[in-house]
Amino acid sequence: MAESVELPSRLAILPFRNKVLLPGAIIRIRCTSPSSVKLVEQELWQREEKGLIGILPVRDSAESATSGTAVSSGMGGETSDSHKLDSKNQQEVIHWHDRGVAARALHLSRGVEKPSGRVTYIVVLEGLCRFNVQELSTRGTYYTARITSLDMTKGELELIEQDQEFVALSRQFKATAMELISILEQKQKTGGRTKVLLETVPVHKLADIFVASFEISFEEQLSMLDSVDVKVRLSKATELVDRHLQSIRVAEKITQKVEGQLSKSQKEFLLRQQMKAIKEELGDNDDEEDDLVALERKMQGAGMPASIWKHALRELRRLKKMQPQQPGYNSSRVYLELLADLPWEKASPELELDLKAAKERLDADHYGLLKVKQRIIEYLAVRKLKPDARGPVLCFVGPPGVGKTSLASSIAAALGRKFIRISLGGVKDEADIRGHRRTYIGSMPGRLVDGLKRVGVHNPVMLLDEIDKTGSDVRGDPASALLEVLDPEQNKTFNDHYLNVPFDLSKVIFVATANRMQPIPPPLLDRMEVIELPGYTPEEKLKIAIRHLIPRVLDQHGLSSDFLQIPEDMVKLVIQRYTREAGVRNLERNLAALARAAAVKVAEQEHLVPFAKDVQRLSSPLLDDKLAESAEVEMEVIPMGVNNHDISGAFRVASPMVVDEPMVEKVLGPPRYDDRETAERVANPGVSVGLVWTAFGGEVQFVEATAMVGKGDLHLTGQLGDVIKESAQIALTWVRARATELKLAISEETNLLEGRDIHIHFPAGAVPKDGPSAGVTLVTSLVSLFSKKRVRADTAMTGEMTLRGMVLPVGGVKDKVLAAHRYGIKRVILPERNLKDLVEVPATVLSSLEIILAKRVEDVLDQAFEGGCPWRQQSKL
Repeated sequence: MAESVELPSRLAILPFRNKVLLPGAIIRIRCTSPSSVKLVEQELWQREEKGLIGILPVRDSAESATSGTAVSSGMGGETSDSHKLDSKNQQEVIHWHDRGVAARALHLSRGVEKPSGRVTYIVVLEGLCRFNVQELSTRGTYYTARITSLDMTKGELELIEQDQEFVALSRQFKATAMELISILEQKQKTGGRTKVLLETVPVHKLADIFVASFEISFEEQLSMLDSVDVKVRLSKATELVDRHLQSIRVAEKITQKVEGQLSKSQKEFLLRQQMKAIKEELGDNDDEEDDLVALERKMQGAGMPASIWKHALRELRRLKKMQPQQPGYNSSRVYLELLADLPWEKASPELELDLKAAKERLDADHYGLLKVKQRIIEYLAVRKLKPDARGPVLCFVGPPGVGKTSLASSIAAALGRKFIRISLGGVKDEADIRGHRRTYIGSMPGRLVDGLKRVGVHNPVMLLDEIDKTGSDVRGDPASALLEVLDPEQNKTFNDHYLNVPFDLSKVIFVATANRMQPIPPPLLDRMEVIELPGYTPEEKLKIAIRHLIPRVLDQHGLSSDFLQIPEDMVKLVIQRYTREAGVRNLERNLAALARAAAVKVAEQEHLVPFAKDVQRLSSPLLDDKLAESAEVEMEVIPMGVNNHDISGAFRVASPMVVDEPMVEKVLGPPRYDDRETAERVANPGVSVGLVWTAFGGEVQFVEATAMVGKGDLHLTGQLGDVIKESAQIALTWVRARATELKLAISEETNLLEGRDIHIHFPAGAVPKDGPSAGVTLVTSLVSLFSKKRVRADTAMTGEMTLRGMVLPVGGVKDKVLAAHRYGIKRVILPERNLKDLVEVPATVLSSLEIILAKRVEDVLDQAFEGGCPWRQQSKL
């Protein structure tokens, strides 16, 4: 430490710009300007004993000759009177402080002389004591000053130490300083030397030393320099030490809070490191590095194209640099695992197509559907002749339960390829097709890429099920995303947002299913070849039930034909009285209900108590019970092993349960449908029978009309759309215009609606209805109402009409005719221009129906009533 020294009356002065050197502090100065270099050479370097110089603070220096970096970066107090001195080498005025600190050089070093002759000196100085400037003058290029020392004498020091106020200030300063040292010792482990200083160095010098180590302002440091009175100095130093102590406490509190938030991740990291060390000691190779090596090996065997492999390798290198607890680690790893799992080259083996075997497979899996199966055989024939041919995307359109999905499965089986089903029903987000971008949390690949990952080959048969039930909202339009998927010119480079690399979908055989064509956007429909599947006739349903449904239902319920038999007559009864649908799903449900009832009775019999699967013998009580019931038992011991046979397979009872009509009614309830329904509904005038098309196939639609007292208004009910409302208005207008010709009015001046309203109702009011095909049905209902003549109960009709009475063609003729056949209708009136559509109707259905073609509404009326329409006259228009 600096001891008391005698100062000369004059010192060379080194200006210290905007900084203060306090006694006891140590600074390092680089001298580069001519004036400072001259000062060092003459006052310090050339002397055998290192001399003293004065360090004087200045506010602004035009000659930035020196720049110092003190051990403390603190600055202090208020300015006092400044000396102003002009120099011939300066153009600006230097503002000096009137107090400074005498300093001695602890170390001098001379830099290498540059070609320009400039020399640099580095000086380490220690502050000794304060002095007051009496006079400032120049000596060559640097300054000197006449000074007086401000340091206390020994006597003054002994006297001040007896002052009670000084003693109290000293204790307070030491206590605050000791608290600060204790905190710093815990944080930096360097408090030992500082404690020694606190015990050995006088208090008035400690004040300067402590303050010199703080970051305080220049004004505050000047104030500390000007504090010649030791009591004032101690008071200011105590305040600054306490402020520094408080700032450390606040910082420590913030640090503890942050460390508390990070403790969980740090704990996980520590545990992972400990686990890694334990595994290394145990020789367990199942660590993260081995997993990454296995992942890299898996990626190498995935067969990625070169460009994609380069991208994956870059991502893998990035993953290896990350720690497992980093946020992006898991997402990067899952992404690389997806790239490794995708079938870039793996494909199902191409089998030699056997068209005969394929046809037999289709016939075995599906009854009827001759046109559909013929188109599939044609498709397979083209694939056989040209395996790499880009065939059309087949789209099976038809009501539920007619076998659309199973047809796609049969195509996959005939080709020997794997089959994957992608359900699109209710999909409204484009990301379901293209995937989410990896920037989102919880991002996933699209359904197509995920399906290919699950199936494991890049050439499966992929079924896009319910393609007509996709929606659209603010998240995008999935149908538009499917345009790229189903276009053979674009799907070679299908870009999933999650993968962010192209994937080849051209080897995938796409098959789509839909219930209706109308909701499918035209551009998407244009990329597919539509194959319509009609509903089944009752005869076809019977064959399907006998060949497919009954064996499957018995197998699903653990039964066999030895326990339950369903005769054809009972199947017909279920078809006619309990199901009226285009497909066979409700029929299968009803058959399953009969099988469940039989299963209950079989399971309740005591002799069918289950036994262990490995039993190879029959117990004697079982035989006794069967013989006591006088039943013939045929025994066969069957190992209950890997095939997991049901217990029913071990016994064959000679008297199986046969389904009869009472059992059908007991299990299924009263008949839901009756052949007499149509006759009962049209028993009164004003009711006609129409044929409509729905997403579930064709249906019979009754139209009821009635008249009441009113003002001539037309009331329509039954959840009708705008088109069908307009058809009702057209029908009423046509009947009113032809009232005289139809013998409904005495003269043309007669108003049919005078004094009465007409109410037309379409039953099943909960079902929305729309479309123009009910025009002729509405006319027939109104003519029946006004003429009080009943419509024939065995006749149904469909067709759009014009205001002039023309009957226009409609769609869905095939489904409508099949619906009439299901309902027991014998006569069907169709527009004449729909004759071409009858080619698609099965011959068995046409042979049981009388098809009547109508060109005008008068033709419809002539056939709709019993005995014709005797009041009809030749139309004048």
